[in-house]
Amino acid sequence: MMTFDLILKNINLPDGQRGVDIACSGGLITAVEHGIEAEAKEVIYGDGHLVSPPFIDPHFHMDATLSLGTPRMNVSGTLLEGISLWGELKPVQSIDQIIERALRYCDLAVSMGIGAIRSHVDVCDNELKGVEALLEVRNQVGHYLDLQLVAFPQDGVFRDPTAYDNLIRALDMGIDIVGGIPHFERSMQDGADSVKALCELAENRGLMVDMHCDESDDPLSRHIETLAYETKRLGMQGRVAGSHLTSMHSMDNYYVSKLIPLMAEAELHAIPNPLINIMLQGRHDTYPKRRGQTRVPELKAAMINVGFGSDCVMDPWYSLGKADMLDVAHMGLHVGQLSSRSDMAWCFDAVTQNSAKIMGLEGYGLKKGSKANMVLLQARDTIEAIRLRATRLAVIRSGKVIARASPVVSSLNLRGRPETVDPTQYAPD
Repeated sequence: MMTFDLILKNINLPDGQRGVDIACSGGLITAVEHGIEAEAKEVIYGDGHLVSPPFIDPHFHMDATLSLGTPRMNVSGTLLEGISLWGELKPVQSIDQIIERALRYCDLAVSMGIGAIRSHVDVCDNELKGVEALLEVRNQVGHYLDLQLVAFPQDGVFRDPTAYDNLIRALDMGIDIVGGIPHFERSMQDGADSVKALCELAENRGLMVDMHCDESDDPLSRHIETLAYETKRLGMQGRVAGSHLTSMHSMDNYYVSKLIPLMAEAELHAIPNPLINIMLQGRHDTYPKRRGQTRVPELKAAMINVGFGSDCVMDPWYSLGKADMLDVAHMGLHVGQLSSRSDMAWCFDAVTQNSAKIMGLEGYGLKKGSKANMVLLQARDTIEAIRLRATRLAVIRSGKVIARASPVVSSLNLRGRPETVDPTQYAPD
């Protein structure tokens, strides 16, 4: 009889299968079926809990994470003050400080079931401290976390006089992806020109593109149209993502009815960041206030691949967060009014398989031959996982448990007799 490294017994899967077993050997999933009878070095009894592939965060800023309060707080809470504050922090932080914060964040992220992160790293710093730091972090965490890095010209690739050359240097040092921020250039034309130049650079190097695009309440910020055009012109379909896209929330419906098909034609990926978008957008409004999150239901209906990102945790832009992609999905669900059962289940996909597709992750999933990376959640299905922001009972990497947590159970004595309450008992069958 074959001996496996790990068997998970009686677990539910995101696709609705219930009471199945998963066997792992040599870092891969070797069987997914009912009633696996075999020996294993470790057996986990799932008791009908949900097993998911790892959570994926396709949009983050690891060079700034956990820096809250240094050198000061963002008093207005706006995007622009956050950018200004980040400009104050960059010169005074050291490479070692960036590494230390980023490693602490990676450990937190893994404990919360995140298996891969795409992080933007600012190249508008002639010393490229963030680039050097995050390349070292990528090297250190590679055995337990997949980390992609985007060369991100925070101050504008044309607006900042050394940004383009710095971006080239960062790519030469080993950064994976070309980034941009066209709406922060000095004019609409400069923004459009930056999209063209950066897409051509990526195409020449065979790299992916991920641009902060139209992170604004201005309905005339329409660089996503240019990004779609350049993607199709250069034959880069499937390799390009537009992040944020918040201006689309404020655009008129007629224009959007033209824009979304162009995005679908170019096979663009879309990355809303629900926590940040709901916090930062609409700051100049009185009432009613715009939500700011891009048009997720419409993008979804057009079959555009949408993955939710977390963007920030305790940094100049966002003072909260705990590396919880279920919290991100929960906010995206509410802001997008994605309340049907199928829409709620899709929100789970938006922090797992959709984002894995954005990052181009190989071997991702829960089928035979996939990498044995997964999370055991204290929930019976994906909707319940979002509702409860379910406890990560076990985090598994390459068929080995690398993090554990105890189930959440409350003890009560309200009717003269002790009781225990498991939050999963209230879900419908």
